[in-house]
Amino acid sequence: MELALLAIAVGVGVGLVVGALGAGGGILAVPVLVFLLSQDPHAATASSLLIVLITALFSIPHHARKRNVAWRDGLVFAGVSVVGAVLGSRLSVLVDPTLLLILFGSMLTVVAIVMLRRGIAGRRQEDRKSAAHGRHEGEEPLAFHDDPVLDAPGPDTVIAADGTRTHHGETDLGHPHGSTAAVDGRRGPRLPWVIAAASLTGFLTGFFGVGGGFIVVPMLVIALGLAMRRASGTSLLVMIVTTAASLLARIGTDVSVDWTVTLLFAAGSAVGGMLGGPLSAKARASTLTLIFAALLGGVAAVTLGNTLLG
Repeated sequence: MELALLAIAVGVGVGLVVGALGAGGGILAVPVLVFLLSQDPHAATASSLLIVLITALFSIPHHARKRNVAWRDGLVFAGVSVVGAVLGSRLSVLVDPTLLLILFGSMLTVVAIVMLRRGIAGRRQEDRKSAAHGRHEGEEPLAFHDDPVLDAPGPDTVIAADGTRTHHGETDLGHPHGSTAAVDGRRGPRLPWVIAAASLTGFLTGFFGVGGGFIVVPMLVIALGLAMRRASGTSLLVMIVTTAASLLARIGTDVSVDWTVTLLFAAGSAVGGMLGGPLSAKARASTLTLIFAALLGGVAAVTLGNTLLG
C-alpha cells in the first residue's frame, strides 16, 4: 500500500514537470523507479517509456487547445526519430545495468548544466524585455500568458509590416503564434541538423527511456523557427510517437514491467501533466528552467552516488 501511494505521489510530481515544460518526465522517472520503487534499471527504462507516453497523451490536449502544437513539424520530426528509437531500445537491453545507470547519471549531469545555462540566459533576456516594455523593479513579473521569451518568434521568423510572419519561406497570415514549417529541401543546411537531432532524440528515448524533450524543444526553436511556447507543446507530440515506437521495439526482449507500480505512477503523472500546463502560467519561464536544472543536478548526484558507491 505504501509503495502504491509513493508511486502515485511521485508520479504527480513528475507529471507537473512534463506539463509545465514539455520535457523532463522520463529523465526523472528512471532514477525514481530504480532508487525509490526498487525496479531493475532495464525494467525502469521500459516502465519510464510507458509513463512518458501516458503523461504526454494527457498533457498535449491543453497545448493543442491553445494552438501551441505544430502538428506537421512534430510528426515529421517524430517520424525521423523512430529509427533511432528502435535502435536504442534494442541496444539498451544488452548493456550492463550498472553501466546503464552510470551513463544515465552522466547524461543527467550534462542536461542539468545545459538547462542551467539556458535558464540564466533566459532570465537575462526576460529582464531586458521587461525593461523594454516599461516594467520596473517591484512590479509583477511577466508570466506564462505574457512572456517575451516564450512568445517570441523563432530565430528564423520574419515579421513584415502588416504583421505577416514568414518561417523559412512559408507565410502565416493569421495565427498569432506563427506558422509551422515543414522539414523539406528548402531548409538547405538545416535539414541534416534536424535529421541528426531527431535521430539522437529517438536513440536517447529508446536507450534510456526518456522523452527527449530537452533536445526536441531547442531544436524546434533553432532549426524550425518555432516560438518556445509552441516548441514545448510540439515536443509532447514527438514524445508520443518516439516512446510508442520504443515500447514496440522492446517486444520480444527479456525485459519485464511491474504493471501495478508503473500504471499507478503513470496515473499520478497523467494527473500532474494536466495540472502542469495551467500552473505554469504562474511562473516565469526562466524560473521553471532553473528549478528544473537544480532538480536534475540533484537527481544526477544521487544516481551516480548510489551507483558508484552502492
